[in-house]
Amino acid sequence: MRSRLFYRKARKSGLPPGTLIHVGEKKVEKLRLTVLDYDEQHFEEKELESAEACFPYRAKSTISWINVDGLHEVDIIEKLGTHFGIHPLTLEDIVNTEQRPKIEDMGEYLFIILKMVSYNRTENRVEEEQVSLIIGHHVVISFQERVGDVFQGIRDRIRFSKGRIRKMNADYLAYSLIDAIVDHYFIVLEEVGDQIERMEDEVMTRPTPETMRALQKIKRRLLFLRKAVWPLREVIGSLERGESKLIMKQSRPYFRDVYDHTIQVVDMVETMRDMNTGMFDMYLSSISNKMNEVMKVLTIIATIFIPLTFIAGIYGMNFDNMPELKWQWGYFAVWGVMALLFIGMMFYFKRKKWL
Repeated sequence: MRSRLFYRKARKSGLPPGTLIHVGEKKVEKLRLTVLDYDEQHFEEKELESAEACFPYRAKSTISWINVDGLHEVDIIEKLGTHFGIHPLTLEDIVNTEQRPKIEDMGEYLFIILKMVSYNRTENRVEEEQVSLIIGHHVVISFQERVGDVFQGIRDRIRFSKGRIRKMNADYLAYSLIDAIVDHYFIVLEEVGDQIERMEDEVMTRPTPETMRALQKIKRRLLFLRKAVWPLREVIGSLERGESKLIMKQSRPYFRDVYDHTIQVVDMVETMRDMNTGMFDMYLSSISNKMNEVMKVLTIIATIFIPLTFIAGIYGMNFDNMPELKWQWGYFAVWGVMALLFIGMMFYFKRKKWL
């Protein structure tokens, strides 16, 4: 899993607040700007060549969704922020991809940070990307680390006027984006859940050191998902309560619905963490039981050979005055006694169910 659990922010040490320094991995070569501008009767979609091309959309009465793919070209993001009245501290958080999910009400706009996750089946890992949203009266600006997201269904609904999205305000567009991100958590958790079920069978039947390593990977994935989704409850809870004037009354039920989905995700993550912890204990118990079985067999073998070794030791001594050594049947008698001891002890162990 590539996502880091412990962040490094040495590049920002000593710089004044509001300084734009991209913190994170560069995931695209060139920043990409796109816009979807719409209302119930009108729709426009285009890719923009510069930050200045976005400026006219601030004054429009239609709903404008400006999407930025790539955060490393901070001069373009700074131009957008200056024109749309975005606070420098907000811009600083946008280009720092190691932020905790949060919401800030800045009066003229809402600032939201989310973690968008996906499962890479090819490399068998959970991938994450920070998504920042600026929600204004008629505009939503989304900032992503790379091209490719979970918003394709929303774009299609806008293009083909499906559902109610083109009849609603910018807050409903923001809800749709947040809902798509939260719904994708279920897809990732289903994949992790399938892995946990497979590991449960393996732990019960044939645990190996590789099993332990796989359980540790699942633990890290669940820890990362927990860190991403727990703060999300506070973000969506604030939106659902309608504490901002930018959230219309008619949109609150939708935010309440996505809040319920978030609680479900939290419950699933906690349940899976408990299951994974239980499998760690089960793994250790299984290994311990295997070790006990081996020790039991070795103990039984040692116990059987103790009297046999004792007899062999006595008659292996080189004293002259040992009458049995001169006896014609002494050798066979000793073997007979040893055989009887062996059979008797095996019978006793079987009766005690030690074998």
